[in-house]
Amino acid sequence: MNKTILCGLTIDEIYEIMQSSGFRMDHARATANQIYKKGLSDLSESNKLSKKLKMFIKEKTLSGLFLPESSFISSDGTQKSVFRRHDGRCYETVMMSEGKRTTVCVSTQSGCRMGCPFCMTGRYGFYGNLTAGEILNQIISIPLSRPVTHVVFMGMGEPMDNIDNVVKACTVMMAEWGLVISRRNITVSTVGITGKVKQFIKESPCNLAFSLYSPFPDERRAVVPVEKSYPSIDIIEIMKSDDKHKDRRLSIAYIMINGINDSDKHLEGLIKLLKGSRIRVNLIPYHPGPDDVNRSSSEKRMQHFRHNLTISGISASVRKSRGQDISAACGLLASQFEQ
Repeated sequence: MNKTILCGLTIDEIYEIMQSSGFRMDHARATANQIYKKGLSDLSESNKLSKKLKMFIKEKTLSGLFLPESSFISSDGTQKSVFRRHDGRCYETVMMSEGKRTTVCVSTQSGCRMGCPFCMTGRYGFYGNLTAGEILNQIISIPLSRPVTHVVFMGMGEPMDNIDNVVKACTVMMAEWGLVISRRNITVSTVGITGKVKQFIKESPCNLAFSLYSPFPDERRAVVPVEKSYPSIDIIEIMKSDDKHKDRRLSIAYIMINGINDSDKHLEGLIKLLKGSRIRVNLIPYHPGPDDVNRSSSEKRMQHFRHNLTISGISASVRKSRGQDISAACGLLASQFEQ
């Protein structure tokens, strides 16, 4: 008999499984608490569930929680964990702590099919979407010394290419019976699939980050394949017109590559594109993969961009590079699989 995997289900879905056997909503809530808050992979070990409920769970369900097969620690304290799907395909998760903030960077796919040449995950290929449970398990089952405060969907895969599972995972993260993470601390990143971005804006209150590469469509089209089908200007307009959640953080992720997209012309293009909007800019160092001749813009150049964006009324920051020595930095996930 096929058993139902619990991780990834909402409390209503857990209750739907249980109610025909005489269990109440409070039993579903207790079960959800043991999975999402306690992270119990074997619910028979719980002292919060009745014997009858534990017998039902053992017969009908699986927790869906499992540990990573390996983990690596960077010299800066960043932790990368490698998970393996039931079909053998891998995906990676990154955890970063700084001050009181602990951020987990989750994957949404094994590999990616967007084909961006500056991203090692795209070079790895595409091997399937992750379920909502597999996304959530990355937060629940990685080795942690303190609670997760922030989640970013910036690992392997294009979140909008797996939108239904991403929205469902966000729902569980925010729920009081789930992971209880504030929507203001959850950010979903995308290279832009117009219809799916609209769906996300409509169905989720979480933050949205758009990976731009260049403010000029012809330059972006030459490097980012989805620009041909889903123009960046359309994504920007969707972001500008979002008024459903006025406190939702909308941002541009701008990877800076020396001599490629860091000229004053690019700076002026960014200012023209975003001035007067509430969209902020995260300037990100470029991390070259093997045999890549491109290099990141200098710290001085990135600060020049930040300063001029800021004085133009556009909130901007320079993201600190983390975990490069274990291939955990932006754009490097799956690099060891590629090799």
